[in-house]
Amino acid sequence: MSGRLDILIFGAHPDDAEIGMGGTIFKHTSAGYRVGICDLTYAEMSSNGTVEIRQQEAADASRVLGLTERSNLGLPDRGLWMSPESVKAITLEIRRHKPRIVFAPYWEDRHPDHIACSRLVQEAVFNAKLRRYAPESEAHTVEQCFFYFINDVYESDIMVDITGAHDVKMDALKAYRTQFETVGAGNDFVATPLNQGYLERVEAKDRMLGQKHMVPYAEGFVSRLPFLIDLF
Repeated sequence: MSGRLDILIFGAHPDDAEIGMGGTIFKHTSAGYRVGICDLTYAEMSSNGTVEIRQQEAADASRVLGLTERSNLGLPDRGLWMSPESVKAITLEIRRHKPRIVFAPYWEDRHPDHIACSRLVQEAVFNAKLRRYAPESEAHTVEQCFFYFINDVYESDIMVDITGAHDVKMDALKAYRTQFETVGAGNDFVATPLNQGYLERVEAKDRMLGQKHMVPYAEGFVSRLPFLIDLF
């Protein structure tokens, strides 16, 4: 299925968006919003699992979250450079779905691909509105671009109470069995930060963010632009 989306979320790898904002995604799909995820790579450099298995896991997680669409641009894992070709691919994806809001990883993170994804999406959001850029496709202006946290947490501009959606978020993450589980992994398996209690740390992060507003779980987001309001 394709078409206009309310929200389009970019991640460098399958599971990035679920880690950073799985609860927020489910709250919006449950409310009737059309939400899509675009993974930039197939995560072919992952130490565990295969591209085929990762794609099935992403499809399972997408069903849990109720996504309208999930796509993959097939850019090289660990090769997300600031190239005109990569920026154009992301720009055309934005124009294809014409989202009101775009999300990308926060621009500081321990994983270089997450940082690169953030930079590429920011370039593409800007280019998407330029009518003389790639004129074969219709220009589109994104109303707002927000950034979500994956491995590290910084000061948030906005927090979403995901208390009622947290169990679903964790179910979506558990769909990525090759990444987060060790039971039954077999001989072709190596220990990574993801399979050494990472999901427990995700839960702890969501609890820590929720504590700021005295709710059990929350997800935090950052905006580079100030918010325009009429009255407080």
